[in-house]
Order: sequence, then structure tokens, then C-alpha cells
Amino acid sequence: MEVRANTALHVTLTINGVERTASIEPCVTLLDLLREKFDLTGTKKGCDHAQCGACTVLINGKRINSCLVLAVSRDGSEITTIEGIGTANELHPLQDAFVRHDALQCGYCTPGQICSAIGLISEGKAKTRDEIREAMSGNLCRCGAYIGIVDAIEEVIAAPRRKTVR
Repeated sequence: MEVRANTALHVTLTINGVERTASIEPCVTLLDLLREKFDLTGTKKGCDHAQCGACTVLINGKRINSCLVLAVSRDGSEITTIEGIGTANELHPLQDAFVRHDALQCGYCTPGQICSAIGLISEGKAKTRDEIREAMSGNLCRCGAYIGIVDAIEEVIAAPRRKTVR
């Protein structure tokens, strides 16, 4: 089947537990779909080249840079953005730890950092500070809150089992 650049395609995603459908151009990234069609602006557009991690979301539980993913390629997927993690009245353990460890300053990178950290914890591979730093190296913080970020992640990894995504 030939698809023209201006041909709208339908995509259905479960975003933060809610099934959502959109008619989009084939070249629309998941990041742009989330921000522009669904008004989920917690996921940030940083570099638009997967170099900073500000756009990190969870796709079927795995951390992914949404700026490089075509939305149509994830049709039927389950997407979790920062809006689907914790609530104002009940923070996710990582959100709580980020606050306590001063792991955020300007806050721009924080949604991507938290989504990436949840994915990292689910992967179960990073156990030491060095492994956490390496696994989080794709998420940049211009304010330099790295020590607090690693402290927060380390604390949640060491804590008794808690739910990782609402």
C-alpha cells in the first residue's frame, strides 16, 4: 500500500490508562502527538534528536525517547507519561524521593528523568550508583542535579517493593 505524505492515518493508543484515538499524518512523532493532539505537555521537547531525554515516556513499560518514535508505529501500545505517574495527593515513590533529595531544580528535565528512572527500576539491571549513572546517562539535567537524581533512584531501588506505575 502506498501512503502519501499528506494522508491521515488513524492511531489508537492507551495513554495513562485511557484509550485515545487520533487521525494524524504518518510523520507525526509520538512526542508531538502527546503534546499537540492530547495536550499532555509534561513530556518535554528538548533537543528533538534523542540526545537529552526530556521526552522520555514509557511504552509498554520500557523507557523510550518519544521524539524519535513515529506515533503510527506504536498503534495499540500502552503509553505512560508523567501525567500518568502519581497524583498531587499521592506522589509516586520516585516523585517523592526527587523532592526529598532535591533532585530537581528548574524541573524541565524532571518528567523525562522520572519516566526513565521508572523504566530503569523495572529493568532491574542497575543496582549500584555507577550502574544507575550509566543507565541514566541519556537523560541530561542542565541544572546539574545529578547527585540528587541518583540518590533518589538509589533510595527507591533499596526500598521495599512498591508499585512503580499508577
